[in-house]
Amino acid sequence: MTWNSHSAETLLWCAQPVVHAAIAVVAWRRRLYEQFPVFFRFLLVQLVSFAVIFPISRMYSLHQCSYELLFWASWIGEGVNAVLGFQIIHEIFLNVFRPYHTLKDLGTLLFKWAGVVMLMVSVVVAFSNSYDQSPLVHAVTTLQRSVRIVQLGLILFLLLFSRFLGVSRKQVSFGISLGFGLIAGAELMLMALNSGGFVKQGLLNLINMFTYLGAVLVWFGFSLASKVVPDLAATRLQTQRWEQGLADIQHPVAADSLIPMFEGMVERAFSRNSNLDHGDDRVRLGSPAVPRRANSAAAGSKSQS
Repeated sequence: MTWNSHSAETLLWCAQPVVHAAIAVVAWRRRLYEQFPVFFRFLLVQLVSFAVIFPISRMYSLHQCSYELLFWASWIGEGVNAVLGFQIIHEIFLNVFRPYHTLKDLGTLLFKWAGVVMLMVSVVVAFSNSYDQSPLVHAVTTLQRSVRIVQLGLILFLLLFSRFLGVSRKQVSFGISLGFGLIAGAELMLMALNSGGFVKQGLLNLINMFTYLGAVLVWFGFSLASKVVPDLAATRLQTQRWEQGLADIQHPVAADSLIPMFEGMVERAFSRNSNLDHGDDRVRLGSPAVPRRANSAAAGSKSQS
């Protein structure tokens, strides 16, 4: 890495905590931490991570500390970021599906199983690799890739189904998803190019830091934007049918509940037939079908006369 690229990477690295702190202050003043507590915790973790890793990195460049200290600090921080990234996806999902309780419960169950599967895959990959790298590196890298794929899928899901869910693209949840989607898309694409030998590691790190800083600026812009209430009136009937269908599956109607319905149908049929029979008798006797109150009133008028 040349001196210019190293200076640019250091400048981008130092700019990140400044924007993180600005977003945290805005989120605290606007009480966004109540709506997105995991994302607010993520911002605080980034500040702590910079305060720990950056001095260790400077000390290592000056040969004042060992590489093992920098290694463990960096990769433990990456592991914590991967776990928080997955939790943020779940938090955004709950925020989007807040009006739909059945869909939200189903999504929560799926997220739990997805998290267990990703952890299992990470552990298996970590202990079954045949390379010279540390199992921690393989485990964290596999977990990061899995989380990035889910983050990219989340933003694609919101782009495709926002009109069905009544989600405005000016909401903070959409902005958080957009930022993580940018990071995930760039990181996965650069990772594929690097594995094919098209992008060197130094350039990959520099582009990743540019993309991350752009995502942080996106979060800052959405945190400053005015609050947008989800337009529940704009939700489509299809989403409501999904909700009702899942509710019917979870709470099926008992078979005994059909008996009162059939009894009511039979009673209405008998009452209708009896009314028709009375009508036919009146026609045969030649008496007009006059209500009793009207007949009594007519008889009273004759008696008075």
